[in-house]
Amino acid sequence: MQRTVKVEGSKAKQGAYDDMHARHVTRLQIKLDNLLFADFLLKLQRCLGAVCGMQWYAYATLGITMALLSFLMDFSVAKMLGAQQWLYGQLEGNFLLQFLCWTLYPACLCALAATFCQSICPFSTGSGIPEFLGLFCTLAAGSTVFLGKVGPFVHLSTMFAAYLDNMFSLLQGIKKEKTSDMLVVAAAVGVASCFGAPVSGVLFSVEVMGSHYSLRHYFPCFFSAACGALTFRFFSVWSGDMETVQALFKTNFPSALPFYPLEIVLFAFLGLLCGAVGCCYLFCHRWILQFTKTNPLFIRMQTEKGLYSAGVVFFLACLTFPPSTGQYMASEYTTKELLTSLLDCRQWSSLSHNASVHQELSLKWNTSEMPLLLSLAFFLLMKIWMLVLACTLPLPAGYFMPMFVLGAAGGRLLGEGVAHVFSTGVVFGHHWDSVYPGVYALAGAAALSGAVTHTLSPALLAVELTGQFSHAVPILLATLLANGLARSGNRPSFYDAISINKKLPHLPSLVKAYPQISLTTVAHILEKDSVQLQKAAGPEEVRHIVVASVQLQIPVVDSEDSQILVGFVQRSELLKFLHHCKTQNLQQQMDDVCCIQPVSSLLSPSSTVDMAYSMMSVLELQTLFVADKGKLVGCLTWSKVMNVCKIFMHIFVL
Repeated sequence: MQRTVKVEGSKAKQGAYDDMHARHVTRLQIKLDNLLFADFLLKLQRCLGAVCGMQWYAYATLGITMALLSFLMDFSVAKMLGAQQWLYGQLEGNFLLQFLCWTLYPACLCALAATFCQSICPFSTGSGIPEFLGLFCTLAAGSTVFLGKVGPFVHLSTMFAAYLDNMFSLLQGIKKEKTSDMLVVAAAVGVASCFGAPVSGVLFSVEVMGSHYSLRHYFPCFFSAACGALTFRFFSVWSGDMETVQALFKTNFPSALPFYPLEIVLFAFLGLLCGAVGCCYLFCHRWILQFTKTNPLFIRMQTEKGLYSAGVVFFLACLTFPPSTGQYMASEYTTKELLTSLLDCRQWSSLSHNASVHQELSLKWNTSEMPLLLSLAFFLLMKIWMLVLACTLPLPAGYFMPMFVLGAAGGRLLGEGVAHVFSTGVVFGHHWDSVYPGVYALAGAAALSGAVTHTLSPALLAVELTGQFSHAVPILLATLLANGLARSGNRPSFYDAISINKKLPHLPSLVKAYPQISLTTVAHILEKDSVQLQKAAGPEEVRHIVVASVQLQIPVVDSEDSQILVGFVQRSELLKFLHHCKTQNLQQQMDDVCCIQPVSSLLSPSSTVDMAYSMMSVLELQTLFVADKGKLVGCLTWSKVMNVCKIFMHIFVL
């Protein structure tokens, strides 16, 4: 019996030893795998780094990936819209089933998008997955909802850029401080990947996404955007949409006589008209945003975001149903088809006698009950207030492309009117028989979208999308005048209004809407008792400052009496100084051990908060020191500036 117990005990010991040995082997294997992986990363880094810096691979990967996502989304949305149009055509003759197909399809998609983004995936926010799928459903709803994808794609691009930046930092084996370089590039790529237009995409992001751009950002932005634009165009060629790499909306405006000299006056009038329309739209947009936040009925309705989205989209779909008012708005066209038809260089009024062309146009725009020009006017009026209502939907969507199309409709309306009036005889001694309404549509598209966003880059975007460089002057003129009118009276842009409505602490948006904020000086927001150290401070003073303050940069003055600013010392240096004094058991002065760094940027007490915000944004500073004639007055931190912005938000907005 005792022998059996000994045998079992020895077996248990052997089993425990085997388990310990297996765990040890496993740990060794894990360490070996880590070493092999680190060696692989080092070899890969050396191989790639021999050609160029690792960050350039990140920029190229960002552009190519976002272009691929943009193309896949466009391709999938086109298939979904084609399926809906096919089903709608198959139900011809059955009014009820056609009505249900036309209305329930977008309503269900938008309800799914709102529910998916707001309820189903609350823990995956920031990953981009809910926004991507929600945007797909929004775009698949078609021109009924009449929304775009620029804004969400910028957001998706910045999220992917953050992941990409971390991955390449891991590949390099370094721990980088958080910078905005990759995010700045991502904003440009997000715009460029939507249109395959790199130059205007970068300039649009410069005007909208960042209040200040450093020169070092331009080359990475253009490089990444060019990679994305080429990838987007190549995928369009491979899919059969294009024969070669060309403009997205290829037009054939004549370049021999692009426009008459006197037409410049008409383009200027078009710019002013688009500016006025943009002001009206911005006013309605700000009003509806404020109304939905303060009206109790709307607040209760928006608690169920899925049902609210379904109800609003169902109402919009009823209005665009082709047998009803939709027949006067070319509702069977997709957004891309709408823009393509509006940029047609032919005069629709003169081609109405052509049977085949008349039949082609009458399918979408022309009706027996309403002339073509009235259809354009009706489309413009209806779509503007419908877009204002659609802005209240809790859906991932962009609003630049709808404004671009609405501007094209307004320009087309004016162009058709000019072509009809001036082609009947001699005006100012000239036969105006070569007026092209498509050019007016292109200028109107750039002018209205530029007026709403307070940007000039849509003029370049219009040229890049169509390849019509011979019409750059009238397009730019219309955009300039529309911008001038829209910016007058300190009206915030579309994006600034959203920033203010959501109470985001973005000072440039607040200054545009409330210029009196820019008069606030730094002296009004400085803390009275700011921390500071004397150059000859001892361990006790340093310990008191380290405990009392959480600042990373502590200002250093020559003496308590003079208050002359010498520089600043890092908090980490102070901790090393305390450790050194404790281990060496010495009573030393701070300047004997710590490195006092010079101050490169200073503010005076009379400097404005707007100036401080600009300096901290451009230089990516967390702390700015304020001095008067060399004497330290206080310091200003980025968190303090953000708190001041929030205070301004409550004072001026509420």
